[in-house]
Amino acid sequence: MSIKPYVPFFFFFFLLLVLCSNAQGRFTSYRQSSTDLASDGVNEPESESETSSYLLSLTPLSVESTCEETYGFMPCTTTVVGNMFLMLVYGYLMYSAAKWLSSGSEILLEILGPGIVGGLFLPVLTSLPDAMLILVSGLSGSTETAQSQVSVGIGLLAGSTVLVLSLIWGSCVVVGKCDIENSTAKDNKDTKGFNFTGSGVSTDIWTSYSARIMAVSVIPFLIVQIPQVLNSYSERRIAVLIALIVSVTLFVSYCIYQVCQPWVQKRHIAYAKHKHVISGILQHLKMRALGWLLDDDGEPNKEVIDKLFCTIDQDNDGYLSATELRALIIGVRFDQIELNKDDAVEKLMQEFDTSHDSRIDMNEFFTGVSKWLNVAKRVANSKSPSDRKFLTDFHSRTKQEHDLLGAGDQSEEAIEERKNIKLAFLKAVGMLLVGTLIAAVVAEPLVDVVDNFSDATSIPNFFISFIILPLFTASEGVSAITFASRKKIRTASLTFSQLYGSVTMKNVLCLSVFLALVYIRELTWDFSAEVLVILIVCIVMGVFGSFRTTFPLWTSSIAFILYPFSVALIYVLDFVFGWS
Repeated sequence: MSIKPYVPFFFFFFLLLVLCSNAQGRFTSYRQSSTDLASDGVNEPESESETSSYLLSLTPLSVESTCEETYGFMPCTTTVVGNMFLMLVYGYLMYSAAKWLSSGSEILLEILGPGIVGGLFLPVLTSLPDAMLILVSGLSGSTETAQSQVSVGIGLLAGSTVLVLSLIWGSCVVVGKCDIENSTAKDNKDTKGFNFTGSGVSTDIWTSYSARIMAVSVIPFLIVQIPQVLNSYSERRIAVLIALIVSVTLFVSYCIYQVCQPWVQKRHIAYAKHKHVISGILQHLKMRALGWLLDDDGEPNKEVIDKLFCTIDQDNDGYLSATELRALIIGVRFDQIELNKDDAVEKLMQEFDTSHDSRIDMNEFFTGVSKWLNVAKRVANSKSPSDRKFLTDFHSRTKQEHDLLGAGDQSEEAIEERKNIKLAFLKAVGMLLVGTLIAAVVAEPLVDVVDNFSDATSIPNFFISFIILPLFTASEGVSAITFASRKKIRTASLTFSQLYGSVTMKNVLCLSVFLALVYIRELTWDFSAEVLVILIVCIVMGVFGSFRTTFPLWTSSIAFILYPFSVALIYVLDFVFGWS
């Protein structure tokens, strides 16, 4: 791995240490005492009484306000401008750590695939900067100091959640919008401009599941707030412990789900593809049949279906073989989906061959066709026996279900095989180690700078951590918006799944860290306004994303409004009604 791309970064870090080294001096001021007097070199006083008007004095070093250097060498300052500069520098370093962790995780995911890596390492590592900042905000100093600084942690947690689900979510809808036709956004077709109802994005059904999981992940917030609602101060510590246990349980459950999800998704996609094959075959049989597949009573027409069996049975031996089934599937011509014909024949044989003799007789064929005709009527909501369009509707719905599961052709998204897996693996591990090291080193100085800036400006450190810090740690925002700009259903699905997953991990992992700090250090849980904002944003966007897969452009306005609404709500609740 070449070190050349990182030379500017390390030079910038070295320059920071040089420029921000702690310096001392003495302020000059007017005084009446002759102690430490210094002439201004211009005016000479005519009498001793005029001395104070023309002479300047040096304030002793002992009364100068100082700051404490983190680790004994990291730069610090007490001035507003200095703290702003340090906040930008430390914030950039934290953003770099988040980017390296994200990039390293993605390379590792490409090499090792999903499962353990995608389910455990990737979500945890991408949430590491937030977790680090939350951890150090409650570890340093006495209990009183930790109680003061821990508001930085809850501010970061709330601010990151709101930022991802409002500004970033809405931006992804805007940059990823395509023309909406038949309730679905069409890939790479954007001719309607900023049409609030005619353009937008579509996602697969798995993205809706991710939104539901995100909504469920707020349960620990509800538990920890119960004593606050009941005004039971004696039960707060118990509520924090219960919420911590539930949060850790949800974290473990979510990781297990992430590990198993690829396997579950493949099973769902395989079944959806099989159902689409069956619908295509029924559609094909309908066109070849000399009569209706259903009789006047809406029941399967045995005479017509038996004649179809004889037509497919090319060797007239009274059975359908795998070869004859393959010829049937080839005749259907499934051009709209990527179909493994051998796999389709195998599943079709398993579906119809109830005697397990690797061939299908006439009765088995009639039973299998009858079963799927009844399924088609139910799925297409066909109530009238004379309704002859139900097979066309069934075929369209199975195709739509197939697409919603993200089972389309993924050849354009396929990852090229790396020439040197070992080198790529070492590069990924190196990026993860560097990112982790930077996040661990920079977390505490960044929290201290936020606290110093709050003291220098009298701005509550919560608002600094709520508005500023998420910009440094939400590295997924840039990659999500860039990915959404590809204007495809598949990339939109991955983008919004990433956003929902990021918030879920914040709600379970980062909250677990925060609750553990509150419980172990015996801090007071007094964050009702912050919790309320997290609940409102997560539930609104979670419900919003759970029950729809297409998001017109107007939905982005709801997301954008949530951000100023959240900031205003916290200000009113904390500083007008005094909740905290």
